Amino acid sequence: MAESVLEGLDPEQRAVAEAVQGPVCVLAGAGTGKTRAITHRIAYATLTGVVTPQRVLAVTFTTRAAGELRSRLRQLGAPGVQARTFHAAALRQLTYFWPRVVGGDPPKIIEKKAGLVADAARACRLSLGRTELRDVASEIEWAKVTQNRPEDYPAAVAKAGRRPPAEVVDVARVYAMYEQLRRERNLLDFEGMLELTAAVLTEHREVANQVREQYRHFVVDEFQDVNPLQKLLLDTWLGDRDDLCVVGDPNQTIYSFTGASPSHLLDFTREHPDAKVVKLVRDYRSTPQVVRLANAVIGQGRRAAPDAPGGRPADHGLELVAQRDSGPEPVFNEYDDEIAEADDAARRARKLIDEGVPAREIAILYRINAQSETYESALAAAGVPYVLRGAERFFERPEVKQAVFMLRAATRVGADAETDGMGLIQTVRHVLSGAGFSDRPPEGAGAVRARWESLAALAQLAEDIAADDPQAGLPDFVADLEERAAAQHAPPLEGVTLASLHAAKGLEWDAVFLVGVVEGTLPIVYAETPAQIEEERRLLYVGITRARVHLSLSWALSRAPGGARHRRPSRFLNGLTSKAATLAPPRADRTKRRATKGPQPCRVCGRPLTAAVERKLGRCEDCPSELNEELLLALKEWRARISAEQKIPAYVVFTDATLQAIAEHGPGSREELARIPGVGKVKLDRYGDEVLTLCGC
Repeated sequence: MAESVLEGLDPEQRAVAEAVQGPVCVLAGAGTGKTRAITHRIAYATLTGVVTPQRVLAVTFTTRAAGELRSRLRQLGAPGVQARTFHAAALRQLTYFWPRVVGGDPPKIIEKKAGLVADAARACRLSLGRTELRDVASEIEWAKVTQNRPEDYPAAVAKAGRRPPAEVVDVARVYAMYEQLRRERNLLDFEGMLELTAAVLTEHREVANQVREQYRHFVVDEFQDVNPLQKLLLDTWLGDRDDLCVVGDPNQTIYSFTGASPSHLLDFTREHPDAKVVKLVRDYRSTPQVVRLANAVIGQGRRAAPDAPGGRPADHGLELVAQRDSGPEPVFNEYDDEIAEADDAARRARKLIDEGVPAREIAILYRINAQSETYESALAAAGVPYVLRGAERFFERPEVKQAVFMLRAATRVGADAETDGMGLIQTVRHVLSGAGFSDRPPEGAGAVRARWESLAALAQLAEDIAADDPQAGLPDFVADLEERAAAQHAPPLEGVTLASLHAAKGLEWDAVFLVGVVEGTLPIVYAETPAQIEEERRLLYVGITRARVHLSLSWALSRAPGGARHRRPSRFLNGLTSKAATLAPPRADRTKRRATKGPQPCRVCGRPLTAAVERKLGRCEDCPSELNEELLLALKEWRARISAEQKIPAYVVFTDATLQAIAEHGPGSREELARIPGVGKVKLDRYGDEVLTLCGC
């Protein structure tokens, strides 16, 4: 039985499985089967009697990963092994020992810090906005996981080269007051949970002995992302023992900004000189073409910065070896603007789906969440369903909701003295300034920066609308926003994944589009130190290694159609495009569609149409229409059937406005149907015949 567990493992995976006693360090590259290796190691150790399942604690970073470990171990015949996150394991121990070592009511766990941080800021007589409070909360988390007290915070920030969201002294004051209020109210945050568990074990020998008797063997996944506080708790669990197996990839260290440090993985053999080190480099996920590019990107970083995390010491470098059959070369696309880039990604995703690739096996990955709106709109326009992972949909973000509310309010009061005479772009920017928007982005990262990027995306949308129709006013812009929002509120069904590179870690797809690979975005503009730049490189590496077969990397030379072409591709691609693929020509379809044009006339009275909904219908709202209500009802019933059959949101088929326009026009040919706004070539080819049949053709 035990030997059967080793069957099917490659030589390196088998070496991991047979290393049943620690210390063991497994350096596992992307797609090399690390979960398979460590679960088979645990199962082999239990089935051979070397360890007892109940004496093993496997520590992961997510509940999903812990669940996957438990499931695989049950299948391998080791059902008794405990697999938990650091926080879950700490909470279990703290809850169990609290009555014995402390007594009384245990503290209440704080799931979100923002409320308590707001109270602390008020107590310090500081005025902080919602996003600033979120950033200060994140800063307190960083300070706590890196074991810096309020009085140590200013020096720690300076040493780490961080940009705090407020004055350093003010953050330190809020941090100190936060801790005071937390203690007074008998509250415990997640960082305190780990710290208190470690303290209980340190101060109560009988508790430490009981825990160490229960757990004699430890396995820690994603060890490159362990922070100092988690390392402290792990060391407390271990005591003077060393039966520890750690698994990680220095090339996938992308959470340093949260306090995670790859030094624990990179220095493992210094802390445990007799440790067995096994490298997993056989990549079973990606084609040789994708692997070649991934190795080239990360290899340039090691040559450029050999002392940076992920590059030192030299024997920690991992170069993947592809095991899959050959596939297509990665494609590098350059576009005139972001609209054209998004449209072509949507078109190519549609093409892959038509060729048989499931929508759920396609992903569009970007550096920052604010980039999602352009791709949400492009996919919706192309009739491609999508799901957003790891972030709120663009129009559901608090700052966007607030901005749309302010814009809608501005349309109700009309053009007052402050905005009279302004064009659409200036009016929108003026209104957005009331929500905190400015022409210059804030320094640093965090919620303040994310808020600005969302507002900047709205300002860019105003520029796009103005380029499309110079006569457009604020009511047109608000109507356009509301239509976009309605389309994006559909329930998430199976579709193309939209995700940030951080949210994509640990996932994989058949086809991946890496978009916005441009200087200032990747690496992000506020990445300044060599270590920060190299973390951005590793972020690109993570994105590349998500792809199994199809991989596309793209960038736009300007942000908006007709804008200055001052951008350039990411430095991380220097010297790689000619090696890996031929530069594909850009498509300019969307740019042409956005060319300046005069106002559309009403098909009834001939007056210029100024409102977005009127242009959609082709007539003034108060002009008589020839709506065929029976046809409209039939079209909606047909759309509901198609939506159910194809498992896509109804709006992806046609929006309500488009169906009404069809019912009013009553097209008699494909040419007439194609002229109706919202149809387009893709939907004409896909649904045209059925729609015309309903129209009586």
